[in-house]
Amino acid sequence: MINALAPCRRVALLVAASVCLSGGAVADEPPGLPGRPEEIVFSPLDFKVPEAARFRRTLPDVTPVYVAPSQEFPLVTVAITFKGGASLDPPDVPGLVAATATMVRLGGTESTGPAEFDEALDFLATNVGVQSSDAFTTASMNCLTSNLDESLGLFVEMLRRPRFDEGRLDTAKARLLEGLKQRNDDASSILSREWKRLLWGADHFEAREPTAATVAEISAERMRAVHDRIYHPGNMIVAVSGDLEEKEILAKLAAAFAGWKKGPAAPDPAAPTASLAPGIYHVQKDIPQGKVVIGMRSITRDDPDAIPLDVLNDILGGSGFTSRIMQQVRSNEGLAYSAASAVAPKVWYPGQFQARFESKNATVALATKIVLDLVEGVRTEPVTYEELETAKAAAIETFPRQFESKPAMLRVFVNDEWTKRPADFWQTYRDKVSAVTREDLLRVAKEHLDPAKMAILVVGDWDPISTGDLEGRASMKEFFDGKVTHLPLRDPLTLEPLLEKDAAAPVGPPAGKKPTK
Repeated sequence: MINALAPCRRVALLVAASVCLSGGAVADEPPGLPGRPEEIVFSPLDFKVPEAARFRRTLPDVTPVYVAPSQEFPLVTVAITFKGGASLDPPDVPGLVAATATMVRLGGTESTGPAEFDEALDFLATNVGVQSSDAFTTASMNCLTSNLDESLGLFVEMLRRPRFDEGRLDTAKARLLEGLKQRNDDASSILSREWKRLLWGADHFEAREPTAATVAEISAERMRAVHDRIYHPGNMIVAVSGDLEEKEILAKLAAAFAGWKKGPAAPDPAAPTASLAPGIYHVQKDIPQGKVVIGMRSITRDDPDAIPLDVLNDILGGSGFTSRIMQQVRSNEGLAYSAASAVAPKVWYPGQFQARFESKNATVALATKIVLDLVEGVRTEPVTYEELETAKAAAIETFPRQFESKPAMLRVFVNDEWTKRPADFWQTYRDKVSAVTREDLLRVAKEHLDPAKMAILVVGDWDPISTGDLEGRASMKEFFDGKVTHLPLRDPLTLEPLLEKDAAAPVGPPAGKKPTK
């Protein structure tokens, strides 16, 4: 058998011999190159922010269309963003808008059954989807340039005249119901559910979740009412990119939308009326690691302090291994695999700040203490110059990623138009980041981060969590005078509190009762 590696070995030996004979250097370094990586000097990144007005057009019916031609691939991407998502759910049927989006895609059209419609898309190699979020519903299509006409016809027919096939609807509801049954299997799901209820109030759309009873109320009739309210030209902005000619695609869109009845734009999402009550909250679950979120209500997206607060959060817990929370909780103390913080502003009402981690039950209190101490630390002492410059450089140097592709760029423009972002925001963003000072960060920390106004939510086994670590460095009694509100584990299908005897794991002691050690 011939040894295919033999020539490679001979070459390696010859190279090694030459290195020895030359005193260890194969060749001189090219002139002008630094000897070490940290000596490399990069020229400043020159990126000019694209202006939305250059790409914005309107159809004869005044529907806004953003167009970005690109001949890189023989593909065309169309995205239609409608205003309205979970914010438009009826209080008695949470999840209706999301279910409607699912069925607009899966339920066929008035002229084509769902299976036949799927086959037509598969034959054309066209990908179509419809998804909803809190405030928007987006329908997208990606197709070959060669079959744009057929694909666009199917796409618009689906949006204009969905069938809401009863068989597909029954299947979708059954899948949704199966998903509900598993809501208590993962502690992260419990943590997220209860945190939203604490933060926004149980009656706000951001906290409402479907139950078995509300899923049963989902019907084709109710979906048609949602469809009539959301899916129409008076409530949509179109973005098109790819291998296309501008005039041609505008003409095709105008023809496809012809006769589509317009209605009023959907209203802005309603602000929550509840407020977050500071304190310790706990949901009992017999797991070896407690899952924790610590947070408070924060600011709106267009608040003047939004940029400095984002820079501050990057230093505190938003930048991975370079952040204070990750370094202290994971790297230095070894208390958690992942620990981070985030600022999530909202457009129409204040958002939230939160820190999250999971740790062994016995070290939950210690990790909590460290996180809160770090929050207090940025309120009492300015960050270092190095931290500030690193955070600012990260924000500025990663800024072009917002516009790294034509579809991504158009998504930014569409979102900005719907949310009425200041017209010069992106053009002035880097200058505003550069202008942030240590004093700015100290000020926004004092104004917008206050451990006394934060809530601590823990999902885990309360007895070892409350007692704290074996070294006695921290226990849950140190926070809010040791007072804790024990929240019930909820039935996954009804979201009603489970009785202790019915819970999958024993619930914690009632509120006001001190846990046993």
